[in-house]
Amino acid sequence: MIIIDFILHVDEHLLYLVQQYGAGIYPLLFAILFIETGLVVFPFLPGDSLLFAGGALAAISDSLSLPLILVTCVVASILGNTINYSLGRHFGTHALYEGKLSRFIKAEELQKAEDFFNEKGKFTIFIGRFLPFIRTFVPFIAGSTKMNRSTFMFYNVISGCCWVFIATLAGYFLGNIPFINAHFSMIMLVIIFVSLLPMLISVAKGWRARRQAQ
Repeated sequence: MIIIDFILHVDEHLLYLVQQYGAGIYPLLFAILFIETGLVVFPFLPGDSLLFAGGALAAISDSLSLPLILVTCVVASILGNTINYSLGRHFGTHALYEGKLSRFIKAEELQKAEDFFNEKGKFTIFIGRFLPFIRTFVPFIAGSTKMNRSTFMFYNVISGCCWVFIATLAGYFLGNIPFINAHFSMIMLVIIFVSLLPMLISVAKGWRARRQAQ
């Protein structure tokens, strides 16, 4: 319940943490992004909304440095993907389908990421970074298929920088707009809903397919 509450009210929790701990927020940002991108069993963490909220708070708080937020989040996202790739290279996707991790991961979401990877190839590393849930599985799948490490790292670094800069700077420049500032929590919920939409559609399709099979 604590995790769900944090995801749904990430802006309020970040603001509280900034007020209480100031610079102590940077390790938290790093940890959340690293876990989302580096550990394949946590695709639900709010990467997009976290970056947007971090940028918006940097615009209104003297306690936060925008450059430091950008550097922290870029390093976390690149390092997380690198670890995820290495895990996939070592264990392979069978660990997700059949191993102990399978109980934490929906096979439909994993299959969707595999199909996307097979269709787009190496460009999946870049494109997938902007797609919630898929971005968590793609590095693991890239590792399991033994994608060339240099090729992976090239797209990993480029996509990590683009994703963090776009989402964070959007929050930074839009956060001061009166309408957005006044409805910030609602906008965060919209971002989270859009992030979760692919999973919700997948679950709905699975439920419908099971009903039709009966």
